[in-house]
Amino acid sequence: MLLKLVALIGSLRKDSYNLHLVQTMEERYKDKFSIEYADIRSLPHYDQDEEESAPSSVAELAAQVREADGVIIVTPEYNWSFSAVVKNALDWLSRNDRPMTGKPTLAAGVSPFMMGTLRAQQHLRDVLMSPGIAAKTLPAGGNEILITFAKDKFTGDRLTDESTLTFLDTVVDKFVAMANETKVAQRA
Repeated sequence: MLLKLVALIGSLRKDSYNLHLVQTMEERYKDKFSIEYADIRSLPHYDQDEEESAPSSVAELAAQVREADGVIIVTPEYNWSFSAVVKNALDWLSRNDRPMTGKPTLAAGVSPFMMGTLRAQQHLRDVLMSPGIAAKTLPAGGNEILITFAKDKFTGDRLTDESTLTFLDTVVDKFVAMANETKVAQRA
């Protein structure tokens, strides 16, 4: 069954490796899921005073997440954490009807450096487990998509490194199985 996923991309750069990873996934796994891109660039900074009357961009993001079968968050690492635009989006999504609760969520990240996005994803996992978000993730320890030395693994705008793609296939298959199980359980 084809899943409907929404992607939050933590780099706003138009030629971002993180964007290119999502584009690679969209093309490579088109028989497993479709991807809708969330516009997290247009979100205002989270402000509790505006929480109850949030701007339309916040309502649109919440609706995208609520209607999706799962979420993909792909982020670079900035100062040992994930990007501020992702944090801002998650802060908005942790309020009101909390559409991330129980939502299958896959984290990934691409970096031009050796450590990849290790610290960013550790921090992101902590946030995803917080009570306001409570997303459903694959267990840590072997399911982290940490793509290092990006310039050596991408050709143009696509991930082409075979060993990385093989690993990605394995993790994506586990995520798709989890998302499908969640979808079936929600129907019951």
